[in-house]
Amino acid sequence: MKGVVFNLLEQVVVQKYGETVWDNLLDSTGLSGAYTSLGSYPDEEIEKLVGAASAALNVPPDQVLRWFGREAMPLLAKHYPVFFSPHKTARGFVMSVNSIIHPEVRKLYAGAGCPHFHFEETSDGTLLMGYNSARKLCALAHGFIEGAGDHYGQAMMVEHPHCMHRGDPSCMLSIRAN
Repeated sequence: MKGVVFNLLEQVVVQKYGETVWDNLLDSTGLSGAYTSLGSYPDEEIEKLVGAASAALNVPPDQVLRWFGREAMPLLAKHYPVFFSPHKTARGFVMSVNSIIHPEVRKLYAGAGCPHFHFEETSDGTLLMGYNSARKLCALAHGFIEGAGDHYGQAMMVEHPHCMHRGDPSCMLSIRAN
């Protein structure tokens, strides 16, 4: 996993809970916390940090990931406004991830293993987003969608009818702007 993800996690934890909490997470996992944005680190390290936060907060890991995704979105919008400014809605932004954002991420961060999304619109206007990644960070994607809604001033209703964590071959998120 790219170091930029770890940097974002550190920033949102420090903003919300302070540097001591970040240091405590690192101590409880035995990780150094020396992450450079261009570096690559084992996926297990993010899993350890999420697990430690889950234990400390007494909430499931998927809730930690969802919170992280939502809280990271303002930082992403600040650091990468070019990805956000062409869009007027969260839906437009979300649908641009495969074709615009992930190719640029791969240019900026060589070797980035981005997930792949596929989209389908239902007759009632619901956007179905298929998520497929060996990392199984669908809860992080869920949080990013909610964070995009916050950025564009829209409440996002996200449901998760299919999930790899429940034995499905891939995840499906159902997205509606309220």
